[in-house]
Amino acid sequence: MWRLHTCIVILSSGVVSASVRRPLTLVASAGAIPGTMGCVPTDAVLRSARGRLWRGRATTSAAARLRIARIALIGGVIAALVVWVVAIVLAEPFVWGTLGTGHDARPYWAAAVSYPYANAGVGANGAYLYSPAFLQLLAVIRALPWTAFLACWEAILLVATAALSGPVLLGPVLLVVTPELWGGNVDILLALAVVLGFRWPATWAFVLLTKVTPGVGLLWFAVRREWRSLGIALGTTAAIITLSALFTADAWFGWMRTLVDNVGRPITSGSFPIPFLVRLPFAVLVVVWGARTDRRWTVPVACLLALPVIWYGSLSLLLGVIPLERPRLAVRWPILGIGWREVLGLGRR
Repeated sequence: MWRLHTCIVILSSGVVSASVRRPLTLVASAGAIPGTMGCVPTDAVLRSARGRLWRGRATTSAAARLRIARIALIGGVIAALVVWVVAIVLAEPFVWGTLGTGHDARPYWAAAVSYPYANAGVGANGAYLYSPAFLQLLAVIRALPWTAFLACWEAILLVATAALSGPVLLGPVLLVVTPELWGGNVDILLALAVVLGFRWPATWAFVLLTKVTPGVGLLWFAVRREWRSLGIALGTTAAIITLSALFTADAWFGWMRTLVDNVGRPITSGSFPIPFLVRLPFAVLVVVWGARTDRRWTVPVACLLALPVIWYGSLSLLLGVIPLERPRLAVRWPILGIGWREVLGLGRR
């Protein structure tokens, strides 16, 4: 009876006559059911037709997901443009303590390369706390006026956000990282460096030469005995320090003193009130557990816990979890598996 029902469905849907475009193979049946003309489809034909039905549905579903992803991307791009324009418009007049944009990014533009640590207390207005190499990296855009610098810097942060979130989640993610984009800190770039570090360990140099302590994530390589990757990360950092110190040796000594002087310095507001020394053991446990159980998402989490100070915008470091968990999440929500190549039509044809 099920064969008759399947035959009727196939014939009525036009799959065989319209889509398959070949005649339905019929065999005579001695015990034919009245009204079936004594014929039923063979098993091979039924399997082939059912397979074509399922493939057609899958193709339609994939096309629908791609359309939804592109619509989501349009919304995300519009949101990103709004954030970028607002950041530029509110950049001037710049006044410390107001709700203007770029308060974290301002020292990246204003600090003197020769010695940027004259006012380097954690939480102080205009404090520059990263290595001299970071200022040298930004040399080109630091030569621009403040508003133009901030426009370039916010564009860099938005591109990093898009790379981490993917096209589908760009809009929702922007809502989460708005505090970070508003201030212009480097935590989004830290997340990107951590994610890229699994493939290109040299990107860990960015982490070590800015926030320093999130370098606890390098325990991933040590626990897994991936000594080559660990050596590349540390060797690249050492090479950058050596090359940079040839031009700004005094600034490097000043940075070392700044790091020591800021240990245990109290923070008045704007941060989570959990001391670094309390958080650090948990960061180590998280990354060691993740390395032993092959859970890459634990590395950005450990880096967040190991930040010298966790500001409210620092939660954007968790963006690194998205690309590391996307393959697993895409099994349950296939639309999350659509990447930039597919949504932009750059995939294989």
